[in-house]
Amino acid sequence: MKCQRAWISGRVQGVAFRAHTRARAEALGLRGYARNLPDGSVEVLACGEEQALQTLLRWLHVGPPAARVDSVRSEDAGADDCAPGFRVA
Repeated sequence: MKCQRAWISGRVQGVAFRAHTRARAEALGLRGYARNLPDGSVEVLACGEEQALQTLLRWLHVGPPAARVDSVRSEDAGADDCAPGFRVA
């Protein structure tokens, strides 16, 4: 299993970004979380198969219809924080 942590900035809070991310991640069989950060960005930790992670990362560059994604930064992460399921925190 591989894990990726991503930080998404732009208009990503108040537009159901986390809920849409959870739906995408669950459909792809990923586990992890999406949470709002104090600076207005969203952090996503996702763990699972490489192809599914890459699909989610591509989607994070677009986001849901009401969002405006300005940037996505991602890096490899450890599985320690990745509990079963995908939650919105």
